[in-house]
Amino acid sequence: MNGPIRTRRIGGILEVTMDRPKANAIDLETSRKMGETFRDFRDDRDLRVAIITGGGEKFFSAGWDLKAAAAGSPVDGYYGVGGFGGMQELRDLNKPLIAAVNGICCGGGFEIALSADMIIAADSATFALPEIRSGTVADAASIKLPKRIPYHIAMDMLFTGRWVDAEEAHRWGFVNEIVPLDRLMERAWELARLLESGPPLVYAAIKEIVRDAEGRDFSTTMNKITRRQYKTVDVLYSSEDQLEGARAFAEKREPLWKGR
Repeated sequence: MNGPIRTRRIGGILEVTMDRPKANAIDLETSRKMGETFRDFRDDRDLRVAIITGGGEKFFSAGWDLKAAAAGSPVDGYYGVGGFGGMQELRDLNKPLIAAVNGICCGGGFEIALSADMIIAADSATFALPEIRSGTVADAASIKLPKRIPYHIAMDMLFTGRWVDAEEAHRWGFVNEIVPLDRLMERAWELARLLESGPPLVYAAIKEIVRDAEGRDFSTTMNKITRRQYKTVDVLYSSEDQLEGARAFAEKREPLWKGR
């Protein structure tokens, strides 16, 4: 795909690269194209895992394109299906997402990384929420970050806009793993292949439960699971894959997941 994003598809894995030199900043056009890409990923039964990364070695993404905003592009314009960056508000995106952070990851770029299920960072990666310095709010990060890391650390980042290196990000737990830059994509693909081999219906159920449980107490969520009130759970418990998992265990072999 030409334009502000590039895609590469191998088997059940989709690699999405934000490619707008020099900072991979996201304007309305880029956000809309990302939304279309992740919508198609969600709806393609043959795709099981996605990797999101940035082009070049310096930037993952600087987030919202402030130069476009200064030129009159509306900050609250229609970002496209899925909201800003295409994945943050995309309904039923129940497949694993891996962010491979190759460099500077700030503002809306950081919010996109937080939308992934796992974050692998190059040892040179840095993170920040500098919106405070431009007189605006890091809206998605204000919702997500205090749920991911200790409250006081999240508020420190939101209030000050300070930069966090990969080691500190890993220490606070919003980065899963740090690798050398020249091995970042190799490691992201290793993880993606591992997830590709797993049960897609179970991944879908996990993601729906986790998403919904954020706003509910434990007993309410458990009741919804046992009553099969989650669509993904109901599909899973009636699936061929559910039987296949039990048979494979009994027969001491690897299961063959079909996603149905």
